[in-house]
Parts: sequence; C-alpha cells; structure tokens
Amino acid sequence: MYKISLIDKVSFILVILGALVWLIFGIANVNIIESLLGFAPILQRAVYILVGLSGLNMIYFLLKTGASSK
Repeated sequence: MYKISLIDKVSFILVILGALVWLIFGIANVNIIESLLGFAPILQRAVYILVGLSGLNMIYFLLKTGASSK
C-alpha cells in the first residue's frame, strides 16, 4: 500500500481549489485569483504554476498507486 506524503496531500488540495476556481470562472466569469492577487502579477503566476504542478503530481500519484495495486 502506498503511503500518502505531505506533497500529495497539498497537491490534492490545490487541484480541488483550482477546479473550484474554474467552476466560478465558468459560471460567473469571475477570476478569483486575479481578484485576490491583482496587485501582484508574479503571485498570480506562482499560483497558476503551483496548481499546474499539483495536477502533474496527481497524474504521477495515480500512476504510482495504480501500479502498486495490481
């Protein structure tokens, strides 16, 4: 059985938050990240990069845990 690391837990949370941001954007056409961090474009970019890296980590996590369950 695979032990879930802190990075996996943080990645999972960031992917869920990213999905909720897209949901709000799709429904209300409001970019929450831009609204909260509009004063600092570098922070906006950092948030998007972290969410993207978290998504990649979740793909790796699924491949790793799927391979170990066989």
